[in-house]
Amino acid sequence: MLHLSPEHALAGLDASALSQAIHARQFSCRELMQATLARVAQVNPLHVAIVSLASEEALLAQADQCDAELALGRSRGWLHGLPFAAKDTGHALGFPRTEGSPLLRESMPAHDSIHVERVKAAGAIVIGKTNMSEFGLGSHSYNRLFGTTRNAWDPALSAGGSSGGAAVALALRLLPLADGSDFMGSLRNPAGWNHVFGMRPSFGRVPAWPKPELWLHQLSTDGPMARSVRDLARLLGTQAGYDPRVPLSLGDAPGSSFAPGLDANVQGVRVGWLGDLGGHLAMEPGILGVCEQALASMAGGGAMVAPARLDLDLDAVWQAWLVWRSALVAPTVAAVLHLPDALAQIKPEALWEYERGQGLQIADLHQASRVRSQLYARVLALFERFDVLALPSAQAWPFDAGITWPREIAGRTMDTYHRWMEVTLYATLAGLPAISVPAGFDASGRLPMGLQLIGRPRGDAALLAVAAGYERLVPELLARRPPGC
Repeated sequence: MLHLSPEHALAGLDASALSQAIHARQFSCRELMQATLARVAQVNPLHVAIVSLASEEALLAQADQCDAELALGRSRGWLHGLPFAAKDTGHALGFPRTEGSPLLRESMPAHDSIHVERVKAAGAIVIGKTNMSEFGLGSHSYNRLFGTTRNAWDPALSAGGSSGGAAVALALRLLPLADGSDFMGSLRNPAGWNHVFGMRPSFGRVPAWPKPELWLHQLSTDGPMARSVRDLARLLGTQAGYDPRVPLSLGDAPGSSFAPGLDANVQGVRVGWLGDLGGHLAMEPGILGVCEQALASMAGGGAMVAPARLDLDLDAVWQAWLVWRSALVAPTVAAVLHLPDALAQIKPEALWEYERGQGLQIADLHQASRVRSQLYARVLALFERFDVLALPSAQAWPFDAGITWPREIAGRTMDTYHRWMEVTLYATLAGLPAISVPAGFDASGRLPMGLQLIGRPRGDAALLAVAAGYERLVPELLARRPPGC
């Protein structure tokens, strides 16, 4: 039996339990911060999940202020005094926003991102940032500024990405909650590979600001990560809500609840299993089987699981994705090309996206948008028969952390650095909410995999309810912890 120190046990509680205990004065915000920093000091040097950590003195002073306010009967919100770290794509005052690039190591924001602002307003103390892949490109969180984030279950392996630091910090109990952003599975893949929950909300649900461009960039969205669906829903409720600074943000009132009821279940839920899209997706052995076991658990709880098909030219969808991706990524890379020694300090995959972007015409983007619209129409038709659609959260098991990306999957050559994550682009292009739930482990019992559940347009709350119903069916699976936890 693993015997945990009191500090370790305290840091291991989920956010809702911590919130209740803090407000009941069962322990102090200072004690929680001390436990968190002790855990970070113990684990983070190997796993590199949290970067740009604030000083202990400054963080303890903030915790003491939170304690003083509670002593006077004042609470900032449900996150009062809880430690939090924002993904390094986000703006958090007092911390550099590097996006994993040495070129941006001194880039200090003038404002908080809206989702960071809201988390702080709910009482959280930002202790640092979470590590990511350079410019958020690729589902492997390595960069030349901070190093490689290593998988919570095996530090020799990749944590996924680009929100790898967030997922590992959660899995290893460095944080009770985390945020991330998702363009091509960046919340879903690392959640699956570290046995936690990650949600890509509907586009516009979590307003993104400050941004240099507010109208075209419709594929990336910020969202929550957590170790329970309840925490996931509560964090989404904190992040979400209309803001006039973001013209495409959805009209929810800030603080709207997405929390599933205590009686959430999957009875009667119709699940469409897309699998490997009829063999279109290269998939490493064992992944489909693990996901099908998770679906069998749902069926055991009363869900109706049936095969589903995307009757569409999937090669055309991939080509449309390449156009959208490069068109949106190229300006990000262009914005730093003027900096000294930029070409030598930008990874090849980012330069490839930039170069592709230079050759695109408006007609290319328009045609890609037409294909995207066809995909949306086809997915919408599937929701006439199904309540949720299901896919694996990745096409490969966690791979060696020393490689940049897998060049081959199941005997098929990967022709781009992100082809092995093609499985995640369908929810992205359709603007749909998607959750990665822990599905299980490989035959060795040590490599986690996630199952994507994709919901109806703007059906975030209903999707969270399905995830909560699944969560209730697999308590033993979800109770598993990484080594040392």
